[in-house]
Amino acid sequence: MDQLKSALPEGLRIGKIHHVAIIVRDLEAVLDLYRDKLGLTVETVMSIPYDRVTIGFLPVGEVKIELVQPDDDTTGAAKFLESKGEGFHHVCFEVPDIQAALDRLAEDGLQLIDRTARKGAEGPVAFVHPKSCHGVLVELIEAPGGPAWTKLGY
Repeated sequence: MDQLKSALPEGLRIGKIHHVAIIVRDLEAVLDLYRDKLGLTVETVMSIPYDRVTIGFLPVGEVKIELVQPDDDTTGAAKFLESKGEGFHHVCFEVPDIQAALDRLAEDGLQLIDRTARKGAEGPVAFVHPKSCHGVLVELIEAPGGPAWTKLGY
């Protein structure tokens, strides 16, 4: 198995899965399932005006489920929901230095949606296009205290 270890520098390696996102039409209806029937705790529900979505985070061990409800029919999230329906939306990986990770991915030829980090609900984030990730939308989030936290004013 040692030959399968990443050749990336330690500072660019994925630390953990931060969350798995599910796109939903009606957040309250979905919370009825996850909170009331499956017994998960709702950590937070918040509106993200700059992305025009409302999200809810539900921790499961060290990983979270993020429920994403589009608030505007013109957003990428709304278009995704319309074309694909409710279900899996993206996976988010935590990295120590998001800009270093983005630079490396761009250098390796991956198509980035965000070339620099932007403000996310729980820290600096950036997205990698599904075309470069075998059909999966990948989000990166910088670990707490990383260099982008100060830059983005957290």
